[in-house]
Amino acid sequence: MGGVYNGEGGDCHRANLPCPLAVRMDLDEVEKAGRLQHSYSLDTHTGIFTHSLRTVSVIASQSLYTHRHHPNLLVMEVLLVRQGTSQEPITIKMDSRFTPQSDDIVFHSEPDYKGASYIQGHTTMAEVPGGICPSVHIIWTPITPSLTLLPDQAQSRWGFVVAVAGSQDSVQAHYDTALELMANGNLRPSHLRAWEELWAGSTLELTGPDNLSRALIGCMFYLLSAFPSLHEAPGHFGGVSPGGLSNGGSGQDYWGHVFWDQVRTTFFDQSGNPYLCLARAVLEYRVRTVDGAKDNAEKQGYKGLKFPWESAVSGREVCPEDIYGQQEIHINGDVTLAFQHYLYLTEDMSMFTEGRGSEVIWGVADYWVSRVTWSAEEQNYHILGVMPPDEYYYNVNNSVYTNTVAKFSLEFAVELAALLKYPAPQEWQQVADKIKIPFDQKQKYHPEYDGYKKGQFVKQADTVMLGYPLGLPMTPEVRRNDLEFYEAVTDPGGPAMTWGMFAVGWLELGEVEKAGHLLQKCFKNIQGPFQVWSESSDGSGAVNFLTGMGGFLQAVLFGYTGFRVQKDCLAFAPSIPEDITQLCIRGVSYLGNKMDWLVRGQEVYIILREGAKHAGNTKPCALQVVLKNSGTKIPLIPGNLYSILPSSQMLKLSLQILYGYYSKVIIKYCMDITVKL
Repeated sequence: MGGVYNGEGGDCHRANLPCPLAVRMDLDEVEKAGRLQHSYSLDTHTGIFTHSLRTVSVIASQSLYTHRHHPNLLVMEVLLVRQGTSQEPITIKMDSRFTPQSDDIVFHSEPDYKGASYIQGHTTMAEVPGGICPSVHIIWTPITPSLTLLPDQAQSRWGFVVAVAGSQDSVQAHYDTALELMANGNLRPSHLRAWEELWAGSTLELTGPDNLSRALIGCMFYLLSAFPSLHEAPGHFGGVSPGGLSNGGSGQDYWGHVFWDQVRTTFFDQSGNPYLCLARAVLEYRVRTVDGAKDNAEKQGYKGLKFPWESAVSGREVCPEDIYGQQEIHINGDVTLAFQHYLYLTEDMSMFTEGRGSEVIWGVADYWVSRVTWSAEEQNYHILGVMPPDEYYYNVNNSVYTNTVAKFSLEFAVELAALLKYPAPQEWQQVADKIKIPFDQKQKYHPEYDGYKKGQFVKQADTVMLGYPLGLPMTPEVRRNDLEFYEAVTDPGGPAMTWGMFAVGWLELGEVEKAGHLLQKCFKNIQGPFQVWSESSDGSGAVNFLTGMGGFLQAVLFGYTGFRVQKDCLAFAPSIPEDITQLCIRGVSYLGNKMDWLVRGQEVYIILREGAKHAGNTKPCALQVVLKNSGTKIPLIPGNLYSILPSSQMLKLSLQILYGYYSKVIIKYCMDITVKL
């Protein structure tokens, strides 16, 4: 129900839904007289949160989970286990905080359904004038004020279920499913199997510092929790907000809106995403908002598509402050970059034909062409009056990040047009070739925008993202200068994702210790004990800040491994610190294949899984490892384990997984290595 919003335009916000399982478990006064211990635990492998009470006579456990296979179901289970020899009845209180009311939804009571309570209603205001107000239907098992373990019982378990959906037929069907699962004892087991399947599909683990390991597991868990079930219809996915599914008060957690964070962080690595169908769900969300993006462009006086800075369901701008929607236009290029990586990783052309992805790419290209201004003086195209990713500045000209991402999205539009035999307008390539990319030849660095003076304070990672994730070609000297210049002036209290981007840059240059120092800054944003990220290091800002988690994961996945999604290959150049003895990446998806990678010191192990499913249901492509100095090409055979060892002391390992979809192959190796099969 994350896609249910209330309010029009800038007042649009994720609707607040009441939860019938808002229950606090407590013991009666007699039991409290003894020693009482509370404990709270979150099992990230099973997605279950548990509150336990322990006395000398009983252990009471209250477990809560959203069913992973059936995401319309919320479950609470209570287990009482007798301790000692007492045969007295034991009663726990179920203190409900639930009221069937919401400021966003007008609820009405309906007749009970199979003994369960039932309310339904709809939001009070549509996102756009004349639009539909979404309906919400909730059915739940009534919760009694208390539960009692009888004298002859050693233990007893109770189950309570909430079903929520957008229609009567749907909510009743989901509740029926819950009753059936409960009757055959398969409610929790089916949930556990779904999480097991998800973790088996993709995992990032390491052997090293405990705080780093816990942070990785937490980031993966919260990101996966924000995505739909593998078995859920993709049309239900309402996008990922920086705060995930959290929902604060007025203006908090960005009101549940979808930003560029979705494609830059939660889409942190489609090759490492749990399943590429989840990555595709992110793209399909944007396709469904094409009409709104077209309306945004027209209102600004431009052609093509202008994706909103803050999005809900329609794709129309819902940012409460106009300047961001008007000027932070790099969102367009960020969206197309996700589509581009998806194509390179899958060759799934159906996403761009029947899936209408080509409309997105070409619509964005038309927008850039209409948005640029020709400078007769400099003989190149300018983009004027923008806000860069660094939001401390606005109405600036030629943001280096914005112009670069515009250039790359135009080039991809031309590339896609050739693949689909679409007559691309000449202006796409002309603007791409002639757009200004600010660069200081004397100081050998990229100014953030025209007129930027070296040393000016910046909010967050901006120019440093030219190297990653954009991949703008530059010399190591320029890359180092960009990192050094901007690290010194970046706000230490800025957003959490910033230092991960700097860490990736330093790892590109082999500065492992420097990168580790910057990653340590991220831990200031992690709130214990459940690894919940705050937007700012002082604990303020969005709660459960997925953007920061995505940036942190990128630092490990793209920094320590050196993975890069390229047009004709998947590049790999590991560089891990000494305190990490082992780094394991399971479920790397590439061209219909699934690979597991293990980095242990200077050794790299690769196994190509058997029976992998390919996006678009086409046959997996043959893969090979290419070594630079020797020119050796090693075909990867499903089910085989490949061990790659250095033939001498290795300064840097770099390899690429290739397929002949594109004829040109670029091989990047520093030293020769040997391969043992």
